[in-house]
Amino acid sequence: MDNDLSNYRKTYKKRELLESDIPENPLELFQKWFYEVDLNFPEIEANAMTISTIGSDGFPRGRVVLLKKYTYEGFIFYTNYNSEKGKSLLKNNKVSLSFFWHGTEQQIIIKGNAEKIADNLSDGYFETRPRGSQLGAWVSNQSSVIENREEIENKLKNLEVEFNGKEIPRPPFWGGFIVKPVEIEFWQGRPNRLHDRIRYSLDADFNWIIERLSP
Repeated sequence: MDNDLSNYRKTYKKRELLESDIPENPLELFQKWFYEVDLNFPEIEANAMTISTIGSDGFPRGRVVLLKKYTYEGFIFYTNYNSEKGKSLLKNNKVSLSFFWHGTEQQIIIKGNAEKIADNLSDGYFETRPRGSQLGAWVSNQSSVIENREEIENKLKNLEVEFNGKEIPRPPFWGGFIVKPVEIEFWQGRPNRLHDRIRYSLDADFNWIIERLSP
């Protein structure tokens, strides 16, 4: 197979990112960009992000997950602790998160340390999930090999009977992580591939250092 993509071209010219327009704290700029995408581009799943971890085999692996909350402390998402992702995070908590929003020609890359959130916070979020999603958390031994689709569908049917008329508790193997950022880079597409890149880096005194990077 030989498929040459060298003629693919896109010109980026919608916006600019200047030091005079940015706040001192990167979480405020993240919120501004996120709201703009969420309000103006409903077809985009604004909270979809790629999380990259290092697996037990030493290879990096990225996959899309959904951001469920962000604060000045960090970025929260939920997963199965026994999944490949969960095991990787528990073994090596240094991760990267990335967002790309084509509607605004913007990208954000976050480097940080992941840690489990408190059980009561995971419980609280689990209670807000649709019942089908709650059952799905119990059904899936995420990342494990299964024989066929019927295996999980049969397990779902059994759990629907088991929990009929009952509240569904959070599985002990499922819950949240928070990624506490140490570096956040904001990328704004610009013409001629001379993109704007602004990096916030956390110093030893927990102050954000702002630098412009060459595109």
